[in-house]
Amino acid sequence: MSTVLETLDGGTRYLEKRDIADARRNMQLLVAHQLKCSRMELYVQFDRPLSESDLHPLRESLKLRGEGVPLQHLLGQVPFHHREFKCDARALIPRPETEELAEWLLDMSLPQDLALLDMGCGSGVLGLTLAAERPAWQVTLADISSAALALARENAAALAIPNLQWCESDLFAAIDGAFDGIVANLPYVAESERAGLSREVQHDPPLALFSGPEGLDLLKRFIPEAFERLRPGGWLALEIGHDQAFQVGEILRCCGFSDLEIKTDLSGVARFPFARRPAR
Repeated sequence: MSTVLETLDGGTRYLEKRDIADARRNMQLLVAHQLKCSRMELYVQFDRPLSESDLHPLRESLKLRGEGVPLQHLLGQVPFHHREFKCDARALIPRPETEELAEWLLDMSLPQDLALLDMGCGSGVLGLTLAAERPAWQVTLADISSAALALARENAAALAIPNLQWCESDLFAAIDGAFDGIVANLPYVAESERAGLSREVQHDPPLALFSGPEGLDLLKRFIPEAFERLRPGGWLALEIGHDQAFQVGEILRCCGFSDLEIKTDLSGVARFPFARRPAR
């Protein structure tokens, strides 16, 4: 039998040979997931022998990870703002930048009672986090993908978040009413970048990634429609690509938005436009 430590060492070498970044941490998480313990708990059981009933599924997971299947899909979950969310191939794997957007919005002085729309919600991490942290908000989660919405509903049920509405819609086509705030992390990858994406990102649904030659097609449709669906004084918060700040800013201004601010992420990239529909 192999011990925990021997399994960690062997699996790390296997992943390193297949150019998996942070191979040791990947292997630790796979082993901890199989043993239903934390990464830290592995350190006190290095000498524990592993039975074939543990080793066989680990070998399968290790093979898939070496082929580029995302770690989050193998673990079946992803942490996001102090909660665990179910994660699989039905929706985009949540990015750290989206968590930054959630934290930024939660730090803002916004009304305690408002109607919020999360457009293109995917697995629901952004809208569900905001709904959980602000239970007086009424949050609508919308996506064109029925599979993504099903995943978001599963996450909402697991977290027991009640203040939600749901809509399967191509942007605003099936959505009624107006909102005090709209958040959106819509597809923004240019088609020209498709071939250069990492193996892991290629496991995300193409519908959640690509948006025309410059990655702006969907935003060009969405922003003017969002303006019309915001109440006077309402706000729009976006996550965009690393080189899109100027163009998106111009689109927002041309559509009538005011008070434009584009915040940077932790890497210093202009990532999060925030703007308002004028109050009058």
